[in-house]
Amino acid sequence: MNLHPLLTARAEEGRPVRVGLIGAGKFGSMFLAQARTTVGVHVLGVADLDPDKARQAFSATGWPDEQVLANSFASAFERATTMITDDAVDLIAADGLDVVVDASGDPAAGIRHHAACCAHGRHLVMVNVEADALAGPLLAKRARDAGIVYSLAYGDQPALICEQVDWARACGFEVVAAGKGTRYLPHFHASTPDTVWEHYAGRFTAEQAEASGMNPKMFNSFLDGTKSGIEMTAVANATGLTPAPSGLTFPPCPVDELASTLIPEADGGTLHHKGQVEVIAGEARDGAVLDNHLRWGVFVTFEAASDYVERCFAEYGLITDASGRYSALWRPFHLIGLELGISVAHAALLGQPTGTAKAFNADVVATAKRDLKAGEILDGEGGYRVWGRLMTAVESLAVDALPIGLATGVTLQADIPEGGTVAWSDVDIDETVGAAAFRREMEREFAPL
Repeated sequence: MNLHPLLTARAEEGRPVRVGLIGAGKFGSMFLAQARTTVGVHVLGVADLDPDKARQAFSATGWPDEQVLANSFASAFERATTMITDDAVDLIAADGLDVVVDASGDPAAGIRHHAACCAHGRHLVMVNVEADALAGPLLAKRARDAGIVYSLAYGDQPALICEQVDWARACGFEVVAAGKGTRYLPHFHASTPDTVWEHYAGRFTAEQAEASGMNPKMFNSFLDGTKSGIEMTAVANATGLTPAPSGLTFPPCPVDELASTLIPEADGGTLHHKGQVEVIAGEARDGAVLDNHLRWGVFVTFEAASDYVERCFAEYGLITDASGRYSALWRPFHLIGLELGISVAHAALLGQPTGTAKAFNADVVATAKRDLKAGEILDGEGGYRVWGRLMTAVESLAVDALPIGLATGVTLQADIPEGGTVAWSDVDIDETVGAAAFRREMEREFAPL
């Protein structure tokens, strides 16, 4: 990569890449921490529903107080300072802005912000992977039509997985599987915000979590399988890889067994097919933590196309399966918002995304955590009633499954048994407006043949 020299040149020319950040939570704060020391990047503005939270984020990440004193975007542009606002659309419209980073986490808000970026010609880095899982193919198409870059966020696992898939294919390897690691036990699917901290016993207590400001619903999304489904939906739709018919199976797997586990069942592994997205567990099914687990990382498994390449694998010490034909590479960690600047630079300087949806291959759908009764109001990702299960797009459309991104604040009109899929017809939802209408348009335009 040559991003740093290009950023340095922009700084020397007096026209740094000007960025607008939406959402000053953990991801956004991590980006701010590194933007402060990145040559050629100017944070022109930050939008957050709580402006004081944004100011606190700047203070916590080492910025001087005078950085956020701008009272207009024009002043911020002229003086290389930052304007804080509670109006994201106003930020997107600011003169001189190059790239918008949506770290809001709200799929409906992400779709609105995307429309404003298209209207004003701003590249968009979608940290808000919930929006991408809901309607990424249409978001990407609308962005192309508007002449802007629409990108997954580098530092988050989906974009890093896309990078590994691209590396393997550009080297001429067939990608057998790609995905990430996580914590997983089957009973986690039933976890709620009231029980989530029980599963972190030994690391911290519920009282410590509350004192640290940890959001139990957000943490629960990672634990109950929803976030894994969302992220693998984004990967599948960006790379052409597909889920198994049963969705994610979370096989326990240390890194030194990737090449023998994340390969087809016919060859001794666990995969339904070649070209599969999967998430591996860092724990055995009895709860024992595996040595050399990949809880924080990402991986790709790939196949040698010839005896010669198999010999090269052996000669250069690659870990393989027993046949010597399959191997794997992995990255043990992802740095989340600390790495986000890579996406910003790619969009602004190269006009390229670090991963973007191309097709509707996978979906993540609302699935009952317990027996649900008509009249209950769904509370969405990480909540008490539903979790997000990965499906192929074909299966999702066949059962008219309700996406997890639309399963917030809607009332059930039918009973749903534990483990059952919630359908659009099972809830009271207006399909003609907002994010629901956008999603329905995506389904019509990108339905697999």
